[in-house]
Amino acid sequence: MTGADGAAGRPQLVLASASDRRVMLLTQAGLAPDLVAPADVDETPLSGEKPAELASRLAELKARRAREEQPGAYVIAADTVVACGRRTLPKAETLDQARSCLELLSGRRHDVITGVAVIAPDGRLARRRVGARVTFKRLSLIEIEGYLASGEWRGKAGGYAIQGLAGAFIPDISGSYTAVVGLPLHETAAMLEGLGFPPGRRWGREP
Repeated sequence: MTGADGAAGRPQLVLASASDRRVMLLTQAGLAPDLVAPADVDETPLSGEKPAELASRLAELKARRAREEQPGAYVIAADTVVACGRRTLPKAETLDQARSCLELLSGRRHDVITGVAVIAPDGRLARRRVGARVTFKRLSLIEIEGYLASGEWRGKAGGYAIQGLAGAFIPDISGSYTAVVGLPLHETAAMLEGLGFPPGRRWGREP
């Protein structure tokens, strides 16, 4: 595929992510992707790499990887990192990882940073990094074990999803809620428009 919509002759909008929540957010903003094409990259932090730097680097790496397959499209990629101090928390894949994350975050503030990269059909790149500070209540053992049993944590940065059951754990958030979910909508829409994406497509009107 070339990244162009054969019927309309216009560039496709490609999301380089398998995240259902990012698809949901884009659709909510009138930017439903024409194609979801996850980019498989090594997400291991570099030696000494700070959480915010990791989010930016991975977002750009994913965007460039997806563009190799969709060179004529607008490509959006993002990566969300949860940081407690200078420590980057994993995207939990095991019960032990998720439990460690929840126990660490319990009763504390932490930072959530989402890096976003958008590449235009002509190869121009725009990048943003958007964050929020999130406060967790002190979690009881019953809450931790109940949340672990839900399975909602699987694959989530920091072992939780704010848009799900874990929303009840969070009394305060300062910053972009959609960045915590996984894609800051205001900034993403602004980057697309800045790279020439037709604004009328958001409202169902072709340019």
